[in-house]
Amino acid sequence: MAALVASVSAQNNDQDLRSIAMLTIARQPMIPRCGKAGRRYVNRLRNEGLPQPGSNVPPGSNYVISATTDQQQGITWQSEEKNICRARVGGGERAAWRATPATRGSAQPMLNALRKARNVLEHRRTVRREDRMLSVLYAPDPNDLDRERHLAAAMDWLKRAQDSGTDRGVAYGARFGDDFDVSYPETTGYICRTFVEQSGLSGDSELLQRAIEMGDWEIAIQMPEGAVMGGKYTSQRTPAVFNTGMVLLGWSALIRSTGEPRFRDAARRASDWLLSIQEPDGSWIRGHSQFAIAGANLYNVYAASGLCEAGLALGDERYVKAAIHNAELCASRQHANGWFPNCCIENPQQPLLHALAYTMQGLIGIGKLTGRTDFIAAGRRAADAELRIMKEDGYLPGLQTRTFEAAADWCCLTGSAQTSIVWSELFALTGEDCYRHCARLVNRYLMARHDIRNPDLRMRGGLPGSWPVTGPYGRLTILNWATKYLVDALSLEAMAQQP
Repeated sequence: MAALVASVSAQNNDQDLRSIAMLTIARQPMIPRCGKAGRRYVNRLRNEGLPQPGSNVPPGSNYVISATTDQQQGITWQSEEKNICRARVGGGERAAWRATPATRGSAQPMLNALRKARNVLEHRRTVRREDRMLSVLYAPDPNDLDRERHLAAAMDWLKRAQDSGTDRGVAYGARFGDDFDVSYPETTGYICRTFVEQSGLSGDSELLQRAIEMGDWEIAIQMPEGAVMGGKYTSQRTPAVFNTGMVLLGWSALIRSTGEPRFRDAARRASDWLLSIQEPDGSWIRGHSQFAIAGANLYNVYAASGLCEAGLALGDERYVKAAIHNAELCASRQHANGWFPNCCIENPQQPLLHALAYTMQGLIGIGKLTGRTDFIAAGRRAADAELRIMKEDGYLPGLQTRTFEAAADWCCLTGSAQTSIVWSELFALTGEDCYRHCARLVNRYLMARHDIRNPDLRMRGGLPGSWPVTGPYGRLTILNWATKYLVDALSLEAMAQQP
């Protein structure tokens, strides 16, 4: 019995695909099966009253197209009785669509399926070509581990990112070989806080002035209800809880350092909005960013820390209580091993370390501000789990399972920098040297992957989202928040070493 013979590659044009489709429809054979899987398949067909292997498929029936990759021929196609068309490409990628009944005289459904598969192949070829061409543009020196040089280069990159546009926000980042992107309200908010802190540490008044300009830009684009918009500045303006909390971190720092009424007014409007949409259990369901999946938002506790900061800066206990309420909810849902469920912007079953670290930062931050040691303990449980999975060179997996096992073979550099920050804070709280030691290891891992000698100023001193740089988080892109967290991590390490 002959199996269906048809293959397609990214180079096939429409005429090639039409010929393959016509040949396939004309033959319509069944896929031969053998062994236990074959018997199960035959029984299923018999029970459903469908043609069995060896018989001809009646004209006008529906069919499935399934595809598997072949190193020589690209994708091999086979037909099978059913009413859904599926394309399966190597690596588990799938595309699915509803087929129309096929007749012997019509090749259009098969043609459409082949076109979709060709597009998938073309996209994969483009990605591989970009990986080869662009990854070489970022070439850090793994032997240059001078902390002060890396800290200065990262701050210089953040300055250039702020100066790159027509406003005083900080550019989202820079894709390798491209110009700086537009400003990003969410991360400009907590970069503002970092500039205030760095100004205090260095005595550089220019940094404070830059922070003030960031804060004023955030006021200029604050939404009428008091919220901060989600996404980049060019995105459709919709309110976002998490982003609002991040900007509150910046405004609160400016309130403490300048006392300017405009920052107090903006922070109060934002805090009132957060209170107005907080659920009775302390969570935020409404106002979830359109760029993240709904419901998996325990990391909003970091936004609650911004609300707590604002409450203390404004002297308004309502905001502090609301932040505590959210932190209590977050801590109550933590698993015994330190795991936080429903805590990712994309896949809560295998969340980014970035989102897990946000949650640790939020709990520890609120705990420090309010004296709630139970929040600090909750953040510490997760941080201790990260200690156990870190490799000797400071590597932490970018995605993790609920048992704190690696779910990816790449590193989320942003999340690693945040975890270093958490460990440094725990060292300051507990005096346990294991936290300082592990923070230093992670920082060395980060510096070895931080290009501070690049001739392209759009890349020099900025930190990419993933390592290798072709990893899926911030692929081939310098991210402003990754760079900001590197600054914070290196600064805290320096402070931890002071007598």
